[in-house]
Amino acid sequence: MMTRRDAIRKTVLTSLFAFGAPGMAWRAQAQASAAGPYSLPPLPYAVDALEPYIDAQTMQIHHDKHHATYVNNLNKTLSKSPEISSKPVEELVMNLKDVPENLRSSVKGSAGGHVNHTLFWSMMKKNGGGQPPSELAKAIEKKFGTYAIFKDLFSGAATRIFGSGWAWLLLDGQELKIESTPNQDSPLMVGKIPLLGIDVWEHAYYLKYQNRRADYVEAFYNVINWDYVAERYKKYMKG
Repeated sequence: MMTRRDAIRKTVLTSLFAFGAPGMAWRAQAQASAAGPYSLPPLPYAVDALEPYIDAQTMQIHHDKHHATYVNNLNKTLSKSPEISSKPVEELVMNLKDVPENLRSSVKGSAGGHVNHTLFWSMMKKNGGGQPPSELAKAIEKKFGTYAIFKDLFSGAATRIFGSGWAWLLLDGQELKIESTPNQDSPLMVGKIPLLGIDVWEHAYYLKYQNRRADYVEAFYNVINWDYVAERYKKYMKG
């Protein structure tokens, strides 16, 4: 009998990242590259597309340096275990118990960073922001009361994280929740589906906002790709 976790895993591996910009859909299988089985996906927009809310220099460094480092470290770590590196990266983060114990901590951070950041780029867009489409808007209002209350709760989750991490709007089964994760942990690691996430590592905002994390979080609402988030919600509520 298929368990709930098995069902989530099957759905994620077949279509988790199917809703992105044209040509930017996440691959169900790991991508081959000269450096290893996993590769850095390009940004789905120009580095300056999210100005003035997220500056071009931050976007370039965040993607080309930080995200690339997670991919490179993952390839390096799994070069010691080629049978594991044949798996899609989502499968790695959903089944860390299957990773050799001596590699698990490194894989958790690197694969989690790769998954989180690839989602993050698609969760934003030029001329984004506004309010969610109607179906998701109704679900948010049903769960949290109003969009304004949701925003306060989400912002609170992001600003209260001690150190580095992420705040998420996610699905736990078919229930919307706002949660945070430390470091590069992904909701997928505990069988939950991330719908919207904000990276609050300092490298995501420090060049423009310095220590003003709350200002960065407020600016984020102007670049959210609500169409992408709503499509994910619709998909996984059906799944």
